[in-house]
Amino acid sequence: MARVLLFGALADVAGWREREVEATAISSLRARLAADDATLGQALQRPGVQVALDKALTRGDAPLGPTTEVAFLPPMSGG
Repeated sequence: MARVLLFGALADVAGWREREVEATAISSLRARLAADDATLGQALQRPGVQVALDKALTRGDAPLGPTTEVAFLPPMSGG
């Protein structure tokens, strides 16, 4: 199972910060999270939300292993 971490406003929307979720790829993980919580699913689709796999930012879909850590990061601002 992948270890899922939510940060900032994403954790506020979900009401949790960390959870173990069964998924084989980022796309299936997003679909599963959206099926469980439509509001979180919409929040994860917003522009600027980034995904890190094992602490490295990634783009697009990627496979997940049984010990993969997936972090969803809200849009960053500042200067």
